[in-house]
Amino acid sequence: MGDIITLLPDHVANQIAAGEVVQRPASVVKELMENAIDAGSSHVQLIIKEAGKLLIQVVDDGKGMSITDARMAFERHATSKIKSADDLFALNTKGFRGEALASIAAVAHVEMLTRTEEDEVATLIKIAGSEIQEQEPSVAPKGSSIAVKNLFFNIPARRNFLKSNTVELRHIIDEFHRVALAHPQIAFTFFQGGHELFDLPAANLRKRIVHIFGSKMDEKLVPVEESTSVSSVSGFVLKPNAAKRTRGQQFFFVNDRFIKSPFMHHAIMNAYEGLLADGTVPGYFIFFNLDPQTIDINIHPTKTEVKFEDEQSLYAILRSCIKHSLGMFNVAPTLDFDRDPNLDTPYNQVNQNAGTPQLEVDSNFNPFKNPEATRFSKPNEASWESLYVEVESQPVSNLLEQEFSTTKAYDAIKLFQLMNRYIVSSIGSALLLIDQQRAHERVLYEQFLTTITQKKTASQQLLFPYSLELDTTQQVLLSDLEEVLVEAGFVFERSSNAVIIIKGIPVSSSEKEIPNIFENLFASLESDLPADSFSQSDVLSKSLAKTLAIKRGVPMKPEEQQRLLDDLFACKETQVSPFNRQIFVTLTQEELDKKFI
Repeated sequence: MGDIITLLPDHVANQIAAGEVVQRPASVVKELMENAIDAGSSHVQLIIKEAGKLLIQVVDDGKGMSITDARMAFERHATSKIKSADDLFALNTKGFRGEALASIAAVAHVEMLTRTEEDEVATLIKIAGSEIQEQEPSVAPKGSSIAVKNLFFNIPARRNFLKSNTVELRHIIDEFHRVALAHPQIAFTFFQGGHELFDLPAANLRKRIVHIFGSKMDEKLVPVEESTSVSSVSGFVLKPNAAKRTRGQQFFFVNDRFIKSPFMHHAIMNAYEGLLADGTVPGYFIFFNLDPQTIDINIHPTKTEVKFEDEQSLYAILRSCIKHSLGMFNVAPTLDFDRDPNLDTPYNQVNQNAGTPQLEVDSNFNPFKNPEATRFSKPNEASWESLYVEVESQPVSNLLEQEFSTTKAYDAIKLFQLMNRYIVSSIGSALLLIDQQRAHERVLYEQFLTTITQKKTASQQLLFPYSLELDTTQQVLLSDLEEVLVEAGFVFERSSNAVIIIKGIPVSSSEKEIPNIFENLFASLESDLPADSFSQSDVLSKSLAKTLAIKRGVPMKPEEQQRLLDDLFACKETQVSPFNRQIFVTLTQEELDKKFI
């Protein structure tokens, strides 16, 4: 048998590595921005075209690279960060594997222009698919500029797996947020298609958070600060009333590196116990400062997963300091069962002497001489007995007939609500149990879908326009849905990129539901943004139905129950909700009889 094991060619090995490191344009943004930070930059500029599919360029004013370093940077496992395996456990920099630039160059056209402060001329290198096309001296300021063009040009299958521009841009913005939050002392600018999305000056962490997420964020922040022998914890958490039903403002950083940690997220949820509405998640910006030797960040190519040496202690520290911060800033409620607020001394009477109470007695008072005393005279027994004559003369069946005198009310007695979540009715010899929330979701979904697709818009004008502030990601998502929102009955205008003024809403909604409507809508678009108009209408209709449907636990009047059933069985689909969940079940007489055997 001949030898069958061979070494992979370099370009194939680079493409395999690229499969781990470069998953989408956002992966390139992360690697390039982290390299710029490691270069000691004070200002980093990100330029994007076509959501990174056409161009990703990062320009920094860092220390730059020499001619030799510029060439070596694109070799596999070429790095300035580590010299031995022991260095892996003492890392304070971002990129260290030496695979990023080599992997990127394997699947794109790359141009790098770089110059150190000592060099008089810059170095220009052009690479396509791991092959160096050109290297020559050039002119440039100190620092580096790396442009990645035509990502996955030589792997069409990978390029076809990319999502829409809006979705890919959202992922890029997420990575930009993570890097910018970790380094508030560095200025960042971000351009997409010639338009400036962010201009973040160097600032402290609080100002950086406000610059990214809007001015209203400032009043929601609660500072967190704790220092122990194990770790120091700092940052901010959001007040409980700012918690949302969707994730998006949850950030953990370890030694200024963004990480994902479900275990630490559980610690935060534990600290908020009793303060959050059901189904909501608090926002947080938490920074751990640990000895690099107590963590292992080399367990995943993207370096977002970290292994802690003593995670139980970190859990306890994080939970404790957040509970302390929420209590210290009067966010967490305090209960004192021994205190009666009615006995509190009014502010204007503090330190004043109490006066002796004065009693006044009317010696001439006689209640039997008071003309109004006749009101309390003994009633005539005959008048009391006469109240029962009519009732006693009528049988109970007649009283029920009077109670449900109208045909509609008489029919409604066949329906009743169980546990304030199910509507029970009879159908033939079987019982019908209907989930009221899912039934209403189906009704509303078909109503909204018909309204949007047939352009039968009906809006109700708001007496006072409603102002809604959006973060940058939400602005991007909303821009592709404006037409569908108008067709659904929304009337709004932009006062700025970050604020929209809502003047009209669909007739079946209410003003108080506006925040929930948009929050659920953005949550529905987290994974992908539909490309065609029908899919956009479908997503919006589902989001509106989910938000506006009557919830479980809400009591319904008999006539409301009957109306919901009539509307449900007039729908095209009655079996499942818009989210493919069963709406009702039936219990036949045979099934009920078996319960009593």
